[in-house]
Amino acid sequence: MATATTELQHAKVVSHQEWLRARKEFLAKEKEFTRQRDELSRLRRELPWERVEKNYVFEGAAGKLSLGDLFDGRDQLAVYHFMLGPGWQEGCKGCSFLADHFDGATVHLANRNVTLAAVSRAPIAEIQAFKKRMGWRFHWVSSFGTSFNYDLGVSFTPEQVESGNFEYNYGKPQHTHDELPGLSTFVKDANGEIFHAYSAYARGLDILVGTYNFLDMAPKGRDEDTLAHPMDWLRHHDKYERGYSAEPVASTEQPKTAGATASCCSGH
Repeated sequence: MATATTELQHAKVVSHQEWLRARKEFLAKEKEFTRQRDELSRLRRELPWERVEKNYVFEGAAGKLSLGDLFDGRDQLAVYHFMLGPGWQEGCKGCSFLADHFDGATVHLANRNVTLAAVSRAPIAEIQAFKKRMGWRFHWVSSFGTSFNYDLGVSFTPEQVESGNFEYNYGKPQHTHDELPGLSTFVKDANGEIFHAYSAYARGLDILVGTYNFLDMAPKGRDEDTLAHPMDWLRHHDKYERGYSAEPVASTEQPKTAGATASCCSGH
């Protein structure tokens, strides 16, 4: 089996003084990027909100929950749109990659007045089974039978998929899948009214993946250039094997499903 990574190419080897000079020059660029990112975050906070008019009702492990209930007493809510459709045997491996980072963040977010929850269209029993398998603790509810995923632009009808007549990430998608990933944030005011503040999709979710941030600092980076799709090396965390390697030309596998069209967010 071909290895998942390319051969490490030596960079120019220099003295410590030359290394330090080059590092300081690059640090100036890093600081400029940080300032640009801070400004982008400030502008994001100034975006307008839209009032949530529908009364969405979700199914949780303990019963019915409204969108307001998902706030769990806080003013801000972050919803991760997890790709797990009805009848799927397992969740999208890309969404699972992101979700592996959630449990460590929830307590910190809660102490900054933000509740994190995941929402999928699969029935709650299917969500609970996969959640148990993966060992996750974060709050995860089902939107099965509601229009929530469709309204937030992450689920699509069979007619839309067949015709390609839908938008994802505010434009025409490159792929026609019935489920795609995203993150949406909501805010609740003093009167209990709920507003949709922001949604991000596709590469806009990169910032949520701590593993990628580590890889970006490693000598070889993400090392995905030789793969047919960027995330072809990825597996659910319980499917890695000792000495695991991926075929560089392997196509993206889609989660298997009973009857419904399954998809995966790898490569978006």
